[in-house]
Parts: sequence; structure tokens; C-alpha cells
Amino acid sequence: MSELLSVKNLQSGYGRIPILFGIDLSIAKGEFVGVLGHNGMGKSTLLRTLMGHIPATVGTIAFAGTDVTRASPAARARAGIGYVPQGRQIFPALSVMDNLRVGAACTGRQQTIIIERVIEEFPRLKPILTRAGGVLSGGEQQILALARCLCAEPQLVLLDEPTDGIQPSIIEEMKDTLKSLARARNLSILLVEQNLEFISDLATRVLAIKRGQLSGEIDPTKLHEADLAGDIRPA
Repeated sequence: MSELLSVKNLQSGYGRIPILFGIDLSIAKGEFVGVLGHNGMGKSTLLRTLMGHIPATVGTIAFAGTDVTRASPAARARAGIGYVPQGRQIFPALSVMDNLRVGAACTGRQQTIIIERVIEEFPRLKPILTRAGGVLSGGEQQILALARCLCAEPQLVLLDEPTDGIQPSIIEEMKDTLKSLARARNLSILLVEQNLEFISDLATRVLAIKRGQLSGEIDPTKLHEADLAGDIRPA
């Protein structure tokens, strides 16, 4: 598999407070990588830095062979990086359909074709297309957030804690959807998650993050046996 994302010595933080310390990471085309760690270890900061919402203070981010370290979030989205943040952040006053239109707006392609494909991939959205995003359940909002991201036709999806506050039935549906999407679209996915079963069922490779550094790699089949302070082989 060819390399899609290459991160070297990445450092970032909030103002004068450093959070990430020298992250090295690579993701191949079509690879599903998980990042596991306790709260406050830098998981969400990593995704926000990769997307450009937090500037890198040191290091480089290359995507599809192009240096995007100083690129804006909009430029990264146009290049093919999608982001589904923790908390979903859909547009609550817009309808489901209009949320999808916003997602497709940056592609420069025929929105109708893009949105029709996404709706077929997320059939749960079909009967609720005219509803406002704010009246949907948490699970429906999470599915909408993922569908909106796919409307931009990314090559890489950054997915932050998608199971947070979601009912078990939706979690299973989301798991099945992500598996089929990864295969059908040859998507690369970087998943930040604390649900061990969810991440072990999806990721081909799981990295542990500890105090802003990737501390090692865990066998996805042995996550339930692993201790994040140990039982992790060096990356």
C-alpha cells in the first residue's frame, strides 16, 4: 500500500501549553488506524492539528505527497482530508439534506450525484432528510456528521470518539457502515476512540498515545489484555 499521510516530529499545543511532543505517524492508502489513550493524552489535539485547526509548532505533515503543514483547514479538506469531530458539530438549524449539501459544497462536482451516493450508503437518513439536525437523536447526528464528511469525498477521514454518548444499536450500525465504506471507497481512516471493542473490530493497527507521544503499538486482537502503561510493543 502506498503512503497517504506522513507526519514527522509533530508538535503543537494551545498557546504556550504544549500538548503533542514529536509525533511520527504514517498511514497508507486504504489503511484503518486506531489511536487509543486515556483522556487528556492528546488524542483530539492530534486530529485537530492534522486538520489544521491547531497550528503545528514543529514538524511536518505531508498528505498525498504534498506538504500541508501550513495549509488552512479548508485547503486540507479540498485536498482530501475529512474530519468528524467529537461532539459531531452538525448545523442544528439546517435540515439533514442541507447539512449534506454543505459537505458537498467544496468538491466542485455535481452535488446531487454525490449526495445520492451518500444517502444510499447511509439509508437511515432517507426518511429524515427534511428534519432539522438539532432534533435528531445523538446517534442520528453522529451518522449525519459522518455522512456530511463523506459528501466532501475525502481520501482520509479523521474520526474523533464516534461512539461517545451513542446507543449500542447505532454503534453496531456505525461499525458495519465504516467497514463497508472503507472497502468500497478505499478510504484511509484514523480513528480516535476509547471503546475497545469498537476500535479492535475496525482497526488494522492500533497506536497508543501517552502524554502527547505515540508510545507504542498494540495488537488489535489483544486490546482487552493490554495495559496502556505496559504490554505495548515499541512502534
